Amino acid sequence: MSTDDAELLPLDPVPTTLEVRGATGPEAHLGPVRLKWVAGPDAGASYACRAERFVLGTHPSADVVLHDRAVSRLHCELSLEPGGLAVRDMGSRNGTRVNGVRVEKAWLAAGDRLTVGASSAVIELQGDPVRVALHPSGSFGALVGTSLAMRALFARLARAAASSATVLLTGESGTGKELAAEALHQASPRAGGPLVVVDCGAVPPALLESELFGHEKGAFTGAQATRVGAFEQAHQGTLFLDEVGELPLELQPKLLRVLEKREVKRVGAGDWRPVDLRVVAATHRDLRAEVNSGRFRADLYYRLAVVEARLPALRERIEDLPGLVAELLARLGLEGRPEAKRLLEEPLLGTLKSHPWPGNVRELRNFVERAVALDDAGLPSLAGTGAATVAADFRGARDEAVRAFEKTYLEALLAQHGGNAAAAARGAGIDRAYLYRLLWRHGLR
Repeated sequence: MSTDDAELLPLDPVPTTLEVRGATGPEAHLGPVRLKWVAGPDAGASYACRAERFVLGTHPSADVVLHDRAVSRLHCELSLEPGGLAVRDMGSRNGTRVNGVRVEKAWLAAGDRLTVGASSAVIELQGDPVRVALHPSGSFGALVGTSLAMRALFARLARAAASSATVLLTGESGTGKELAAEALHQASPRAGGPLVVVDCGAVPPALLESELFGHEKGAFTGAQATRVGAFEQAHQGTLFLDEVGELPLELQPKLLRVLEKREVKRVGAGDWRPVDLRVVAATHRDLRAEVNSGRFRADLYYRLAVVEARLPALRERIEDLPGLVAELLARLGLEGRPEAKRLLEEPLLGTLKSHPWPGNVRELRNFVERAVALDDAGLPSLAGTGAATVAADFRGARDEAVRAFEKTYLEALLAQHGGNAAAAARGAGIDRAYLYRLLWRHGLR
């Protein structure tokens, strides 16, 4: 038996599909949802769910707790989104099915049959539709976008910023989670305090405890002076824990205590120090799936996800692409360049919209910068293979080609490994420290 407590059911050959059904209009949410269980140990039970999102599973912290051993601890999530009611599988052992079709994400309508493990429920929708909150502008801090998905995200972030609640930012690499954390801080009552950033995936595990909590002089070999950790540095401000999904399992209870007690103890110290701060965490991983696999504590996930905000992938809001290109040109100081105009004209704009953008906005930024820089060679392809330029200086031309190759290769490498730098380094056959230097050099970290 794996670390997931779900009893493993035999998988059928039905492929994973994405269905779009049951939409209620561009600005409408469905009203309260009722799950009427018709099969499984909970058959006959009925659950009314009125929250914006809720999780089904066997773990006591789930919003709807089931008693089916074939259901994972955190199995799937139902959420009210601008398009309607959606269900998203959370890396469960046995999958999630809608009307017999296995799905990663699907839209739900009244009367649909939702199956998790050996249990099935009929979806009942109650009450009148309610309006989803949309931000009045197309930006929040440095984040930009006029799509419904982004304006709904901005409204959620704006509400969260006004409180001191812990926020978990999720989404693929390159979607702008760092910008969202900075915007949350700047829009909060703590904007006058420090914003401290710790990348949990970039700090060696042996040093991460000291980085977060600090240490006393002589606490371990090499501790020649007292160090103030990130939690204390962020006092009266915000601590941003980037890639919190990379946090080693042995450190997770210590982070949980700080979040619950708002006090920290340095390595080698005997006393606890109170800290007053707001924590924002981010990850490209699905932490619910990590909980199911035993790599992340369920209680820590729920303590981090007091407010959860998912940043959509660029392909999910492709209508924002022209505005993003214009914004990126302005930020790079390239909007006045004659060659920049071609990026906003057909047929190139149509080609950009059809690209899947696995590296999201970060990939788009690199493409825009490269496209303008290499315009005299013709716009480079989206795969980064532009025609060579006969430059006056051979070494300069070669260095430019190497830089373009490195950027494209690193973007594809990160996308292939889900943003996990350690796995990417192994896959590329290079040292992890060297990979981090390359990522920093090209603005990918």
